[in-house]
Amino acid sequence: MRAFPRFTRRQMTALAVAAAALAAGPALAQEVIKIGYSGPLSGGAAQYGKNVLDGMQMAVAEINAGNPEVGGKKVRFEVVPLDDKYNPSETAINAQRLVQQHKAAAILVPHSGGIFALQTSNERNNFIVLAYSSVPQITERGNKLTLRIPPEFTSYIAPFSRYVMGRYGKKVAMIGADHDYGKAWAAAFKPGWEKLGGTVVAENPMSYNRATDFYSGVSKALAEKPDVLFVGGASEPTALVVKQARELGFKGGFVVMDQAKLDEMARVVGGYGLLEGAIGVMPVSEDTKPENKAFIERFGKMYPGRIPGSEALWNYTAVHATFRAMQLAGSASDTKAIHAKLDAAYKALPPEVNPGGVQGVDQRGGTVTTERGAAVRNGKVEPIQTGQ
Repeated sequence: MRAFPRFTRRQMTALAVAAAALAAGPALAQEVIKIGYSGPLSGGAAQYGKNVLDGMQMAVAEINAGNPEVGGKKVRFEVVPLDDKYNPSETAINAQRLVQQHKAAAILVPHSGGIFALQTSNERNNFIVLAYSSVPQITERGNKLTLRIPPEFTSYIAPFSRYVMGRYGKKVAMIGADHDYGKAWAAAFKPGWEKLGGTVVAENPMSYNRATDFYSGVSKALAEKPDVLFVGGASEPTALVVKQARELGFKGGFVVMDQAKLDEMARVVGGYGLLEGAIGVMPVSEDTKPENKAFIERFGKMYPGRIPGSEALWNYTAVHATFRAMQLAGSASDTKAIHAKLDAAYKALPPEVNPGGVQGVDQRGGTVTTERGAAVRNGKVEPIQTGQ
């Protein structure tokens, strides 16, 4: 029998290094495509920011599992997440780092203040803003390297208002969040409410991202005897506002702006009971479409014990669409070409990765989607048609 050669420890180490280098060869040959994320990962909106990031990471895992190629080259996708604490100035700093250090061709931001901050420089610095915010001004500015991911919130105002007026009355107190997104919603909601014959009896925006005790602000609004409360920020603090309003004796309805999700709020307050008469966007967990149910199942496998919300769903699809646009453009760095292919990319996505049913991207860079609203009646969620 032939004896195996004997190696010194130094030779064994050298062989191990060489073997590792050979094993790593194919991986090292892959181009790494980085998508940036700047959002709240600490503070009162941390869960909101994490929900967005989870959807992105799920899409990246699926893309990488398919041995992806862009422009004939093997690639690997990666999300680089940075915490901006919901502070637009931090978003701008993060964007510089993501572009200069990580060469990110696209940066996803889930709040309007940060999005607006990046739109001042993204065309000059050659990166796409993936904007997870329904503020109409995001696409009205004419920025040529922006994608607005969710539908505009203005489509909700009239149907939401009619619903609660019909059930509770026409006097509303506005106690939404005081961040830029909340201000934009309030600025559109007030004239919309008044156009339908309603009256605004109080306006007292509160700091949802930095507080958990809202009793003082809610009590001040309730002193004006409203029939309805306009509320909304991230889901957790919004749920606390509703809970504290009920504890102070409020019996009316709630208009919930689309950042907060009814199912997530219900988990905070122990069910839909305290949310009776609330109207907001249709929760992902309550949507019965087959592709939506399949998405929930896959999400649960990746994140055991958790149920996805709109933040996970819309941004999951947006990352898939961005990758597909890169494939269609034949480049992971030509941002103009990538942006130009986003409409075709969304249209090419199979239903299983587009459970929200995005139909394409309009000329301003906003997704075209028919979104549904939902209201809580007798402890259950019922769909409310909002239109386009």
